[in-house]
Amino acid sequence: MEEIQEKNLNSDTITKLEQVVETILGKDKATFTLRDKTSGEILYTYRGEHLMRPASNMKILTGAAAISELGLDYRFKTEIFIDGNVEDHTLNGDIYVKGYGDPTINEATLKHFVKVLREYGIRHVKGKLIGDDTYFSGETLPPGVDDEGETHYYGARISPITMSPNDDFDASTIIVEAASGNIGEKPMFNVIPHLSGLQISNEGKTVDKNAENTLEIRRINNTNHIVITGELPEGETAKVWVSHQDPTKNTLLFFKELCKDAGIRFEQEDAIASGTTPKHAKLIHTHESRPIAEMFSIFMKLSNNSIADIFLKTMGKQKHGIGDYVHGLKVVRAYLEKLHIDFATWQFADGSGLSHHNRLHSNGISELLYKLQKEPYFENFFESLPVGGNTNRLVGGTLKDRFLEPQLQQQIFAKTGYIHEVNTLSGYVTGKSGRDYIFSIMLEGREEGIPFLDEGLKVIIEIV
Repeated sequence: MEEIQEKNLNSDTITKLEQVVETILGKDKATFTLRDKTSGEILYTYRGEHLMRPASNMKILTGAAAISELGLDYRFKTEIFIDGNVEDHTLNGDIYVKGYGDPTINEATLKHFVKVLREYGIRHVKGKLIGDDTYFSGETLPPGVDDEGETHYYGARISPITMSPNDDFDASTIIVEAASGNIGEKPMFNVIPHLSGLQISNEGKTVDKNAENTLEIRRINNTNHIVITGELPEGETAKVWVSHQDPTKNTLLFFKELCKDAGIRFEQEDAIASGTTPKHAKLIHTHESRPIAEMFSIFMKLSNNSIADIFLKTMGKQKHGIGDYVHGLKVVRAYLEKLHIDFATWQFADGSGLSHHNRLHSNGISELLYKLQKEPYFENFFESLPVGGNTNRLVGGTLKDRFLEPQLQQQIFAKTGYIHEVNTLSGYVTGKSGRDYIFSIMLEGREEGIPFLDEGLKVIIEIV
């Protein structure tokens, strides 16, 4: 009995924690749970069963389920088929690209696909370049994406055929960079890796260096049209990730351009299409991504929405034969049930947490974080969490600019979350006493919640 009492928080500490909730976090705006990291015992909870929007704390569930149910060694594949014979370097038929959700495909990957076609002797194609994106089903636009979000990387459409502009794996996007010109001139712009069938209208203007930067780069919703508007002060630059309107077709349009550069010509001018690979088509190449183990840290530390929903749809396809949100979430529920997490009141809409229809509570999130410690993949999970105050973005991730005080270094390992008027943070922390804890804090109803959340956690660390 004495040993249990020793592990519990004393009344003075509990009173101080209650003051943190009342004076910093906000009684009507927060939920908070603190557990002992070793025993899992709840030491303090405030509205711990109160349902709130988790934002990207939803990725704790999706990510843990993915590395459990798909496995750390899982690789996404992409297949290249031809439907027709090759005579005198001419393919008398179509090329099919069948995608399975690989978020890591980039320009180098597509150039390799071109090399495969050349090595097969193809220089001229009479048919089309057809994308088979039937592995996933349902809406490509993630649930909860509003009109503003559709054009941005965080609301990018989910397709089995996609490409990323860099090693952050922001699938289904391109990067548009703008640089000022002379005053009165339009800004210059550059696209990485390629426009991919999108078009840009440059209506921007370079202004005096002391003027306000009002430049905006966005795709008009449901179109392939990107517009640059506003003013860019002299000497300044801008960089924006813009989502694809149709990831399958946009990716294949870039693939077709790379074919052209390598001397492979399509006879039909409008050669891009979507369709299902015929059973009699011949498989000529299978590309495999790096394993999930090698992309998981980037997914969690940088809070990549596209990968979250790709994981979700892939789990649905693998376990239930249907690659959509509904069946992916069935896998997440089964995973939570296997770990004996009580999720009866929880509500799910997506894998990323972008939707405002998700509802979790801090008691449950912290319980999952406790039970994960006993799983064989926990080391991979733990190492994927952002580290407070570590300014290396691939270590600190979304916490690289927070908790910068020296005494907080290597003390906070936690997943962040943000959507409009919601901020969340859940993970592992070492208190001033040297004791290790699991915590989950969820805030709602603040336009800028991070200062309240961070200040609250700093005081909590001092108290415990």
